Parts: sequence; C-alpha cells; structure tokens
Amino acid sequence: MINKIRDNIFQMHFDEFGSCVYLIKLENKNILIDTSSEENRDNLIQDLSELNTRPEEINHLILTHSHWDHIGNVSLFKNAMIFNSDNIDNLDIKEFKIIKTPGHTMDSICILYGDILFSGDTIFHDGGIGRTDFVESDPKEMIISLNKLHKLKFRVLCPGHL
Repeated sequence: MINKIRDNIFQMHFDEFGSCVYLIKLENKNILIDTSSEENRDNLIQDLSELNTRPEEINHLILTHSHWDHIGNVSLFKNAMIFNSDNIDNLDIKEFKIIKTPGHTMDSICILYGDILFSGDTIFHDGGIGRTDFVESDPKEMIISLNKLHKLKFRVLCPGHL
C-alpha cells in the first residue's frame, strides 16, 4: 500500500512483515529509505512502478540499520549508492540531517528532512521504541538517542513500522 506523505515523499508498507520503505523524489534524485524484507520484493517493485520509478532509477539508498526486515531487497537497486551508519557522512544530500541513534542496534540512524523524521526502528507512532533486548542492542544508548530526538523539531514521523 502506498501513502503519500508530501508531493515528493511516499511511504510503502506491506502485508508481509518487513519495514516500511520511503521514496523521496528530490530534484533529480530518487532516494529510498530502507528496502523491507525479501517477502515483500514483488510488492515493492509493483509499488515503485505505480510511482513511475524503476529499481534501477534509485540513486541513493539509505539504510536506517542492518536488520533483515530493512535490508532484504538491497540487491534490487543496482545503480544506487548505498549509505548506512558506516559511510553516511559521505551522503551528498544537504537537505538531510543525519542523526546517529544507537540503541535498537549500534548502527541505527534517523534522517531529518525539513519537518519530517524518518526514524527507522528508534521510535514509532504509538510512542513505542525499537526493541533493546537483542544482542546488538544497548538500552542505555537508546535512552541517549531518544533524548537527542526529543530535542528535534519535527511534525511528521515516518517510522520503520506502522
């Protein structure tokens, strides 16, 4: 299912478990945030098609963290520059502010674009937060990350899961 967030921002979410995927059309760039799980591959391709975008037209792929339900379709985007916490400082999109938010995973990031926060699995609509009981999680780091996010001025939350 596709939800229009703004004229240039679209959220895709699926029946099978997996993350939401966000498409941002910015100037001459097609930017994707996360790729959902492999189970959603066909639906992701179909949704992109409905948005007049082919996988090979994605220029930038930003991964909020490395869990399987967010990175399952990375291989579809053969022309995309892929960014995660390891190389996110090289992202050349000046409109994006990257916030490193370890806690759910140590490589979690959030993206602030104007008044929209793409939060991955750090925070959710219902006030919930990403799980911190995984081996790769750190509850103390999550508290620090949440405090960072609470200081931001955003009006629209685009989480990793609905």
